[in-house]
Formats: sequence, structure tokens, C-alpha cells
Amino acid sequence: MAHVVIENLYKTFPKPRQTRTTARAAADSDHEGAVLKRINLTVADGEFIVLVGPSGCGKSTLLRLISGLETITAGNIWVGDRRVNDLPPKQRDIAMVFQSYALYPHLSVYDNLAFGLRRMGADLDKALPDLTANLPPEADGGTLANLELGRLLATSHWWEKPLVAVTRRLPPGLRYVSEAERLIDDRVRAVAKMLQLDSLLNRLPRQLSGGQKQRVALGRAMARNPQVFLMDEPLSNLDAKLRLETRAQIVNLQRQLGITTLYVTHDQIEAMTMGHRIAVMHQGQIQQLAPPLDLYNHPANRFVAEFIGSPPMNFIPVQLQAPYLVVHPEFRLTLPSDWDDRLQPYEGHRVWLGIRPEHLSLSLPAPKNIRGQVLHLEALGSETYLTVKTPSLTLKAKIPPDQTIQIGAEVWLAIAPEKVHLFDPDTERSLGGSSSELA
Repeated sequence: MAHVVIENLYKTFPKPRQTRTTARAAADSDHEGAVLKRINLTVADGEFIVLVGPSGCGKSTLLRLISGLETITAGNIWVGDRRVNDLPPKQRDIAMVFQSYALYPHLSVYDNLAFGLRRMGADLDKALPDLTANLPPEADGGTLANLELGRLLATSHWWEKPLVAVTRRLPPGLRYVSEAERLIDDRVRAVAKMLQLDSLLNRLPRQLSGGQKQRVALGRAMARNPQVFLMDEPLSNLDAKLRLETRAQIVNLQRQLGITTLYVTHDQIEAMTMGHRIAVMHQGQIQQLAPPLDLYNHPANRFVAEFIGSPPMNFIPVQLQAPYLVVHPEFRLTLPSDWDDRLQPYEGHRVWLGIRPEHLSLSLPAPKNIRGQVLHLEALGSETYLTVKTPSLTLKAKIPPDQTIQIGAEVWLAIAPEKVHLFDPDTERSLGGSSSELA
């Protein structure tokens, strides 16, 4: 396997031809129009990184740049010890699983799984010297096996491939099986067994369910034994139950195979449950890179705090008073003393107070609590969500299911002081600090 390093990456798509302008104005315009800006990311060998963010933030574009399907405007991409900026996709030793299954409808499951392997000998006479020249002494067995299969395919007699193809549908005793085809068969059947597809190898894609098609798409990537997996929202076409099952299967397979993986999703629940680390992206930049619980407990800025967590965090404009007092027209709250000197520069200033719905609870009337009326109620069985309207705020609260509340009832909400987040009103950076990596 291999690590992936992305250095100061930019991507700008060409713009329509415009009227004559100065060089400085053109440069400023190009910078503003970049869909990816200053992307720096290191993915360790065998690590599972999830790229998460709203639609249009550049997640899929980043994957396409790594795979070679898009050209880089500026920066470098390294896979292992090789700089792959100028390499075509077939020489990068990367496998990609797309949002659509992209299976060949006229080929059986077996032939879909074998398709990429049978193509490994194409143009190998050009690709092989570059691969072997940069091959480290400790190269893993998968890389060596791929090179060996590629050599067999590239050096086979001209008549072997046609003969293998022509006799493939004949009874086993009448088939011609080359040495390369034996290796392909072993690998296809091993992957099929791992994905529980061994009983479906003779079916066509139209005879498969959505989950089975997704497993075939995963298997086709796995069969190539690449150094890096790229997955672009592979579960978005599945129903809720199947998403849950396939999500667990992908995580288990990645741990079993130990292949470096970058996984794109807009679903923050997928991100929190799958990745070793999560890169939260917004407007073409990485806002924060950290393990899931660090993102939840220590968001770097307001965007990360709002994006991670369901329902999203509540934000309340407040004023800070010495030493740890938070003042709002509807409540006054004393913060824990561990905020120490971080709040001194904001004495007398307005900031954003963030509190998650699960850190609001029903309580009794008090100056530190918030009085409101229940506007909406969602009883889910395991938990209940309240939408509470106050004179100036609309808050979301999560309460235990055994607490009975009616729509229209008056309630008092208590804020857990130790769970409060504060954000600069201008930069939207967290005032609490964060040990995670920032863009």
C-alpha cells in the first residue's frame, strides 16, 4: 500500500473568453474562481480518510485530480514515493468507485470483476519501466503480483487472448486457459468470496439488486489490488437499510485489506462512523482535519460546528462580561473557569454562543435558563426533538423519550455550561482553540 500527499493544490476550470483586462485583474479573477484552494493533506499508509462537505465544495473534484481524471492547475500529488501529476490514470495504481455502479450491462459479474485485470497488460511496455524504476525494495505483495500479471499479459502470444475469449463460454474441458487467465481467475474468485458474490458470478447486472451491484463495483476495484482506493459517494443510490449494511461492509473490508482509502460523502453520519479522520470541506478549502470525536467536541469554526452533528448546533448572539459571564436579553450564564484568559480580548464584545441540541435540557424557571414555547415536536421513539420559540430565538433541543411534552407548552431550557462553544463574530473561528489540523 502507499501514503498519499497533496501539497498546496489548486484547481481552476477555464472561463469563457472575456474582454481585455490587466494581468493583475486576471490573476485575481482566476484566484477567486478556483474550485480548490490551498489543499494540503497527508493520508497515511492504510488510513481511511473521509472528505465531507456540502454539494459544490470540491470533494469529487479532489478525487478526480488524485485519480488523474482532471488536470492540476497548481500543486503536487504524491502516491507513495511517486509524483503523479503528469502520469495518466492507468499508471497511478489507483482504483476508483463512482457514485453510479458503472457496470458493463452485457458482461456477467465474473467478467465485470475481471475486466480491469485483463486490461493490465495494455501499453505495459511503456508503463512498466516507470513502475519498476520507482519500485521500493519493500514493495508489497499486491504491487508485485500486479506487475507479474501485467508482464504475463504483455508478453503473451498474439493468439492467446483471442483464444481465451472465444473458448470462455465453452465447457471447462474445452476452454483454453493461459497462465495469466489462471491468475485472474484466482483473484476474481477470492474477491467474489470475500464480498459474498461467488453464487452470482454468472448473472448479468440487470439480474442483481442495488446492493449486489454496489458490491460488484467494489469488487472490480478490489480485484486490481491497488495502492489507493478512491470512493465517490458509493452509497448514495441505496436505501437506508442497505446503506447501513454496505457502510459496515466497506469499513470491515478496508480494515481487512489495509488499503489507503479516500471516501467522499455529503452525509455527516457516514463520515462520523467510517473515517479514521475526517476532512471537512467548504468553498474549495479544508476547514478542519481531525478524528470524528475531535470534530464534534472541538470544532475549529462555526461552519464545522454547524455541519457536524444532527440536528445542527444552535447559535445565539451574546455579550461577554468579566470574568466568565455570558449575557443575552433572555438569560445570563456563567461559564466554567477553564476558559481562563481566552475570553479577555472579547471583554464587552459580542460573540456567538453555540450549544448542541443534546446539551439543552428541560429545567425550572431561573435567570440562567431560557423560556420558550414548543413550536414543533418530533418523537422518534429513542429520543424526542423539540423546536422551541422564544421572543428572539428558535432553538432545537433533544430530550429523553420518556419526557412528555405537548406542542404549545411553555418550557424552560437549561444550557450545559461545560458544553458551550464560543465563536468570533467576524472570523467565525472557535475561541476555545483546537488541537486538530486546520486548512
